[in-house]
Amino acid sequence: MSNSVDFSGRPFHFIGIGGIGMSALAYVLAQRQFPVSGSDLRPNHITRKLESIGAHIFGKQEASNLEFFRPQELPNFVGLNSLEKLAVATNSKLPQVICSTAINTNNLEYKAALELGCPILHRSDVLAALIADYYSIAVAGTHGKTTTSSMIGYMLLQAGLDPTILVGGEVNAWEGNARLGQSQYLVAEADESDGSLVKHAPEVGIITNIELDHPDHYDTLEEVVDIFQMFAKGCKTLVGSIDCATVRDRLQPTISYSLHSDTDADYTVTNIDYRADGTTALVWERGKALGVLNLQLLSRHNLSNALAAVAVGRVLGLEFGEIAKGIATFEGARRRFEFRGEVDGITFIDDYAHHPSEIRATLAAARLQARPGQRVVAIFQPHRYSRTLTFLEEFAQSFTHADLVVLTDIYSAGEPNLGQISGEHLTAEIVKQHSQVVYQPTLSSVREFLLQTLRPGDLALFLGAGNLNQVIPEVIATLCEHAKATS
Repeated sequence: MSNSVDFSGRPFHFIGIGGIGMSALAYVLAQRQFPVSGSDLRPNHITRKLESIGAHIFGKQEASNLEFFRPQELPNFVGLNSLEKLAVATNSKLPQVICSTAINTNNLEYKAALELGCPILHRSDVLAALIADYYSIAVAGTHGKTTTSSMIGYMLLQAGLDPTILVGGEVNAWEGNARLGQSQYLVAEADESDGSLVKHAPEVGIITNIELDHPDHYDTLEEVVDIFQMFAKGCKTLVGSIDCATVRDRLQPTISYSLHSDTDADYTVTNIDYRADGTTALVWERGKALGVLNLQLLSRHNLSNALAAVAVGRVLGLEFGEIAKGIATFEGARRRFEFRGEVDGITFIDDYAHHPSEIRATLAAARLQARPGQRVVAIFQPHRYSRTLTFLEEFAQSFTHADLVVLTDIYSAGEPNLGQISGEHLTAEIVKQHSQVVYQPTLSSVREFLLQTLRPGDLALFLGAGNLNQVIPEVIATLCEHAKATS
């Protein structure tokens, strides 16, 4: 693939434009008045939003989509023969074709782009070019990227710095996963899943933590560390959490933060109060008390994310009062402990957690919010066969804060099923650690089980990066119908 991005006005065409990362890039480019088009097999609210700002969306991924870029009539270039005229006309309109790692080389649209001679770029190439085009803050790490980058973007927005933002989740404050600002600042989520993290060279880089999370791409933690070390070298300023031993021992951040006041971190907290309605802590900067930080988000992992945002705000010269004011009103990104409704006394929460560490942290937050006697019902859809197999033991030990665990089969995310692992196998492992575990193989069986099992007072927490959350509105709607029928 090419990695030279042309910002001179040449069109951008995204294969799989509806993806959360691809659509954010497409949105910013379209808002910058570049010609943008794309295809997706599953049109959704994101593709409709892109259409509303001028992007051309194809509902199929097929070779004929590229016909859109062929000239309708041959321009009359003096001094050129007909073949030369055709070459000039075609090449002047041929788009830069953007793909993610999910696009297979057998994809018909991809093959047509190759045959036409379109420049083909990876999604990360476009992000890297945008990062280079701004004073950029790039948030990396195995967990917490979306929340931390969204919080930093929101904080800068509230401080009047008008940033451009590209994140891996949707945020109500800017009604999506991206916004175009008019200032020099850009806040972006930087993904390590496919190794493309090394392309980014931001002014400020943040690393929240480092774990092995993508065994489909990496064989060992050491390989993951190598990628983060290369990213760190490209950052002019590196902000890192030394609560993660790997970050502390292998990266040497320029600016460090920690939830433990007895460390030598640049930013620490004391007087921590984790409550059901949020978190409060006193923030310290190199031994000097800055002030009290209040956030609506729950549990220690979100306090750590907020401390990263404080560190970035201070790097940019913001007063602590401005920082604290912005963080205090940040409500979080969608699918990050997102409240989806309450029916018949049952609370529905949707969360993207799909790694054992994330599940433990999210369930700890749920337990913190749960009222005395309230059941925490964890409904989990494993994501990828490779991840489930690699972390089988860790998954089995991740549900201690749940009263009832409901598992469905594995969401493949495009991986082939090699027959080594299944949702039923994972259920058997969790049963060894937990007394209340139920396996429901399909989304429809999950829905029916929940309708029969959930009771007033339950906190139903849906966990996973796949399509499990499609069940939530269906269960809520059915419960509402039952409530009306009996009222």
